[in-house]
Amino acid sequence: MEETTIPEQPETPAAAPAPTADLQKELDESRAKAAENLDGWQRERAAFANYKRRVEKEQAEAYQTAAARIIARYLEVADDFERALKDRPSEGDGARWAEGVTLIQRKLQAILESEGVTRIEAEGQEFDPALHEAVTHEDSEEHPAGHIIEVLRQGYRLGERVIRPAFVRVAR
Repeated sequence: MEETTIPEQPETPAAAPAPTADLQKELDESRAKAAENLDGWQRERAAFANYKRRVEKEQAEAYQTAAARIIARYLEVADDFERALKDRPSEGDGARWAEGVTLIQRKLQAILESEGVTRIEAEGQEFDPALHEAVTHEDSEEHPAGHIIEVLRQGYRLGERVIRPAFVRVAR
């Protein structure tokens, strides 16, 4: 029998990296790049969400500003109705006419309310410069100092925004 010899395998030099080390390095680089891309994507997504919220807020403010301008013009008509009905006749044809005018005034008021317009309560309240505009300051024994004696022109809000402050007389 012949003896078979197994050829010797050359040893790999210690300086040459093993193929698994190269693959591990490449995998680590890929993971780092994926994490970087994910982080960038999440930042851009958050930035877009913020942009979208800002645009929606600006549009809502623009709508409310335009609505406030238009509604403010109709408030003058509401004031005219109040003045017309202040001394309404109680008898005869004038009373029937006044009743018709009252119905028109109620309809206008309902339209304003459906748009979110509310009156600013002022009579007897403490004066607030954000809601009221003082026309006069007068001595009053019936009202405490700084409180409203009389509303001369009704004030209104649209939501939280003051469309028109109430014109008032204030006690000293």
